[in-house]
Amino acid sequence: MEYNHKSIEKKWQAFWADNATFKTSESTEKPKYYVLDMFPYPSGAGLHVGHPLGYIASDIFSRYKRAKGFNVLHPMGYDSFGLPAEQYAIQTGQHPSITTEANINRYREQMDNIGFSYDWSREIRTSEPDYYKWTQWIFMQAFDAWYDKKENRAVAIGQLIVHFETTGSQGIDAECDEDILRFTADEWKSFSVEEQQRELLKYRLAYLKESTVNWCAALGTVLANDEVINGVSERGGFPVEQKKMMQWSMRITAYADRLLQGLDTIDWPEPLIEMQRNWIGRSIGALVKFPIPQLNTAIEVFTTRVDTIFGVSFVVLAPEHELVASLTTDACRSQVESYIEKTAKKSELDRMADTKTVSGAFTGSYAKHPITGEDVQIWIADYVLAGYGTGAVMAVPSGDQRDYVFAKHFDLPIVAISDSQQIEEAADPNKDGRYINSGFINGMTYTEATDALIAKLSELGLGKAKVNFRMRDAIFGRQRYWGEPVPVFFKDGLPYLIKEEELPLLLPEVDKYLPTESGEPPLGRAENWKYQDRYEYELSTMPGWAGSSWYWFRYMDPQNRADFASKKAINYWKSVDLYIGGSEHATGHLLYSRFWNKILKDLGFHNEEEPFKKLINQGMIQGRSSFVYRLLDDEGRGTNTFVSLGLKENYNTIPLHVDVNIVHNDVLNTEKFKASRPDFANAEFILEDGKYICGTEVEKMSKSKFNVVNPDDIISQFGADTLRLYEMFLGPLEQAKPWNTNGIEGVYKFLRKVWRLFHDAEGNLSISDETPAKAEYKALHKIIKKVEEDIERFSFNTSVSAFMICVNELTDLKCNKREILQDLIIVLSSYAPHIAEELWSLLGNPAGTISFASYPVFKPEYLVESEFAYPVSINGKMKMNLSLALDLDQKTVEDIVLSNADVQRYMDGKALKKLIFVKGKIINIVV
Repeated sequence: MEYNHKSIEKKWQAFWADNATFKTSESTEKPKYYVLDMFPYPSGAGLHVGHPLGYIASDIFSRYKRAKGFNVLHPMGYDSFGLPAEQYAIQTGQHPSITTEANINRYREQMDNIGFSYDWSREIRTSEPDYYKWTQWIFMQAFDAWYDKKENRAVAIGQLIVHFETTGSQGIDAECDEDILRFTADEWKSFSVEEQQRELLKYRLAYLKESTVNWCAALGTVLANDEVINGVSERGGFPVEQKKMMQWSMRITAYADRLLQGLDTIDWPEPLIEMQRNWIGRSIGALVKFPIPQLNTAIEVFTTRVDTIFGVSFVVLAPEHELVASLTTDACRSQVESYIEKTAKKSELDRMADTKTVSGAFTGSYAKHPITGEDVQIWIADYVLAGYGTGAVMAVPSGDQRDYVFAKHFDLPIVAISDSQQIEEAADPNKDGRYINSGFINGMTYTEATDALIAKLSELGLGKAKVNFRMRDAIFGRQRYWGEPVPVFFKDGLPYLIKEEELPLLLPEVDKYLPTESGEPPLGRAENWKYQDRYEYELSTMPGWAGSSWYWFRYMDPQNRADFASKKAINYWKSVDLYIGGSEHATGHLLYSRFWNKILKDLGFHNEEEPFKKLINQGMIQGRSSFVYRLLDDEGRGTNTFVSLGLKENYNTIPLHVDVNIVHNDVLNTEKFKASRPDFANAEFILEDGKYICGTEVEKMSKSKFNVVNPDDIISQFGADTLRLYEMFLGPLEQAKPWNTNGIEGVYKFLRKVWRLFHDAEGNLSISDETPAKAEYKALHKIIKKVEEDIERFSFNTSVSAFMICVNELTDLKCNKREILQDLIIVLSSYAPHIAEELWSLLGNPAGTISFASYPVFKPEYLVESEFAYPVSINGKMKMNLSLALDLDQKTVEDIVLSNADVQRYMDGKALKKLIFVKGKIINIVV
C-alpha cells in the first residue's frame, strides 16, 4: 500500500469533525493552556500560502501541549465586520452579510483542508447579533464608567453621581475633559437633567466630543490614521481631508501609564513593545499659558523644555486650533484660510513625516510672553497637530530644528539662551551650559532653571508641571453601515443608553449602503428606526477594532446568553498564554485590546491586567514572482516572441509577470502560457537547451504580480502535511521568507519515507515487536529531545530538518520496531497530523487517540556514548580509527593498541618511544 495523502487526509479531517476531537471543556484535572491566533477578516480571495503560516505554528504548539498533558483551548473565528464587504455591497447592492457568509465558508473549507486542531464549537463571528450584543454591552460599561485617578482605575459613573450629590465637584481627581465645572452639592442638584448629563459626558470613558478626524468623502467615513497613506485612503486611494465633527471617543489616555507599565510584565517581541512605548509617548514637562488679553484667554502649550522659555520668539498653532478664527485679523484672513484649506488635504501622518517643506501663515495677532510680558507673534503651521498636546507650541528656534528652519524661512528672531549653544548653522538643543539672555535664570544649570521656572509660572498662575502623552483618545465611530450599531439614542441633543435587556440593537435594513443625500451615515436611510418610536438612534457604527478588542473572552464561553463569558470560564482560562499574529497590529488592535481588558478588569469582570502573556509575530511569506521576457521590435513595441532568461541580454526585451502556477523549477509550461491569455495564443519562444527559463524576484504576494500560490493547489498535489512541514521548513517563524515551491518535493519524499518505515517492499504493514537496538533508541531519543526543545523555543524550522535526519537513520537501520515507530509518530503528529493518525491506527491503537497520547519521555542514557572511534596517529600522522570502550584505563588501551595488527604494520618494526592517550579524543604513537 503506497502513501496516498488525499484519501488519508480527507479520512482524518472527517473523523475529527464527526467526533469533535478537539472540543475543549473547562476541565480542572489538567493545567490549562490557551493558544490564540489573531483571527482573520474573511476576504473573497480566500487564503494564499502566506496566510496559514502563523496558524500552522500555533497548531503545532497546541498539539504538542496536549501531548504534554495540558487542557488546550485553541479556537478560531472571524472578524467579519468591515469595509471590504461593505464596498462590495455598495457596488452590487448585495447585503454585506451574504458576502461575508460566502467568504467565511471559503476560509473554513481551506482551514479544514490544512488540518487544524481548532475547537470549532467555539467559533465566533463579530457580525453575528449574539456576538455584537456583548460588544455593545462593553460599550455601555465604558459609557457608564469614569477614571478615578486616586484609585487608579475605572469606577461606575453612579459613584461619581453620588459624590456630586453629597460633596459637589470638590475632591474629584478624574481623567476628564479640560472644561469641567466646579460646583457644590446644592448647585449640582439645581442643575437640570440636561445640564447634569452634559457634565457627566465630560467624565465618561466613552464620550462624544468634537474631534479632528480623517474624513474620506468618497468612502463616506472617518478613517483611522493607519488607514490613510500619503493623504489618500488605503482602500481605494481616495482623497482624505482633516475635518472637525462630533465623534464618539474612548478615553484610552486615562490608561496611558498602566499601558506602559504593563509592557514590562509580558513576553512580547522587543520591537513591538518599543512601538507601543513610542505610540503612547510619555513625556514629563510643563503646561505653560501665553495670555491673549484681547480675547481674555490664553494659548496653552505643553513643553518638555520649559528651561528654554526665554528663547521663545513666536507661538505656532495647529491650523485646526479652535482659537485660529478669532485670532486671525482681517489683513491676514485670506492667507490663513487658504493655508487651512491646503492643510486639510494632508493626513496627520504626512504632516509629521514631511520635515523638508517649510510653510505657515501669520494670524496677525500676538500673545504675551508669560514671564517677560513682551508681544509674541502667533502663527499657524502644519507641523503642529491639533491632537498632540494642546495643538500649540512655543517656538524656540535656537533649541529646536523645526522652529529654527521656520524662523529662518520667515525671518523671525533666533535668540541664543545658553553659553554652550552653537546656532550658526542649526538649532542646538544641548542642556550642558549655563543660561544667558534668560532673565532671572541666567547662570543657572538645566535642573536649577527648570525647577525655578515651574515655581515662577505656578506663582503667576501661568503654568505647572505636567506629564503628557503622545497617544490621543481613540476615535470610536465610523460613518458606515457594516458595523455594530452604537446602543445610544439622543434626547434633547444628549446621548442616553438603551436598556441592557434591549440588546442587541440590530442593524436595520437600508435601501442603499451609502450616506443619505443630506450627508448622514447609511443608517440614516433606515425607515422608522427610532428608540421608542421617538428618539433618534446614533447613526454611526462602531469602528473595526471594537469586536476584536475582547474576542478572546468570548471564546472561553461562546454560547453564553446571560454574560459575555461566565465567571467560571474566565477564572479557569484567565488570559491567553500564547498569541500569534502579524506585527501590523502593534499600535491598533493590540493597544485597544489591552485597553478594553483593563476596563473590564477595573469593573470587576475578570482579574487579569494583561490579556496576552506571550506574543509572537510571524514573518511574512513573500511571493517569488516569475518573469517572461517579451521581445520588443525596433520601435519599442511588444512582439509575440518571448526570450528565455539566459538569452535575454542578446535582445531588447521587457519583463512581464507570469503566473507562478504554470512555472515549475523556473521552467515555463509554454502550452499553459499560451492558453492563459488570448493574446498569447500564438506566442513563440526562444529557448535555451529546449526549455524556457523564467526570471525570478521576491516581492509581496499579490494577484497583480501573478505570484499568489493557493494552498488548495499545494494540498491537492502534495497534501496538507507536506504544506504544514514545508511552511515551517522555509525558515524561522518570525522572519520574512520567500515562497519557493521548488523545494516542496523534498518534504513530500520525506513523508513517503516515513510511510515506508512501517511497510515492506510490497507495501504491506510490517511491524516488529522485537526489542530495538541501541542505535535505534539513540535515533529516537535524539528526535524526542530535539523537537521538544525546538517547539518550546518556537524554532519549528530546525525540527523539520531533524525529522529528516532521524528518518534517514532509521531507514539505514532498517528499523520497523513498534517501540521506536510508535513514539516517533507521536513526536511527528504535531507537524504532520494526518499521516500520524493513519500510522497510529495501523499500529492497532484506537482511532483518534494520538491527539491525546503522551509525549515520549526523553531518556538521556540512550545518547551516552559507550565507545569512541579514536583516530590513531604515528608520529603525528593519522593512520586509522580504532573503536574502544570509553571506560578503559590507559594501561589497557596501550595493550590493545600495541597488539593490533594494523598498528604493528604502521609502526613498521620501529621501537616505541611514547604513547599519548587522551580519553575520548586521540591516540598518538611516537616511534
